[in-house]
Amino acid sequence: MRTYNTVLFCCVLRYAMAVMNHHVCPVENWSYNVTCTDETAKPGFPKTCCTIQDIPLISKCGSFPPESCLFSLIGNVGAFMVVLVCLLRYAQIIEHRNHCWLNTSGLVSGCTNALGLVMVGNFQVDHAKTLHYVGAGAAFPAGILFVSLQCLLTYRVAVTALDYWMAHVRVALATGALITLVLSGIFFIHESFVLQHAAAICEWVFTVVILVFYGTFTYEFGTVTTETMLAGLHLESRQVNRVKV
Repeated sequence: MRTYNTVLFCCVLRYAMAVMNHHVCPVENWSYNVTCTDETAKPGFPKTCCTIQDIPLISKCGSFPPESCLFSLIGNVGAFMVVLVCLLRYAQIIEHRNHCWLNTSGLVSGCTNALGLVMVGNFQVDHAKTLHYVGAGAAFPAGILFVSLQCLLTYRVAVTALDYWMAHVRVALATGALITLVLSGIFFIHESFVLQHAAAICEWVFTVVILVFYGTFTYEFGTVTTETMLAGLHLESRQVNRVKV
């Protein structure tokens, strides 16, 4: 759980850096202008005149140095953590239940999400827009698919009342993530300042909800042992041998 808290802290820090460096406007600002003259805002204070280019979208908060460096770091570390979670969860499901297509789909969608995160983090929207949007197009849908599949898998392996309670929590989080992602996409395609700003807020809420969802895996990962990973590796080796035969 500490890892996800660290990632969340880095996201907030990156936003604060972007605001203080006048690369975006603060999220509480809802007043935008068509154009702005060169202002002399005090260093360390937010901008007082904002245009649509200053809306604090997640990508915009990582477009320019020094926050772009932190954005790339978050994307790479986050992708590594996603792959690690996917592998652990994949092996854990195999240990508790026979191999199923839902588990394999979860692994594939999680790794696709990780690949998209790497592209989003390393190709900033203002400098490599096409690659950035390709990464986002892979990361967001794959991320939603991954959390949805994990909700189903949680119900399938649930035994105790606490297991079912955790499944309910994950369904609520996955639903919240889906709603905020859809709203963000709907608002983003409009040129309205207010809707663009609402899209930015939905993006940040989506990110927080997803981080909380990943944090819930600490409930199961407390029981992970060496045998857990061996179970996953053993299944993979059997499948490889079956293909060779």
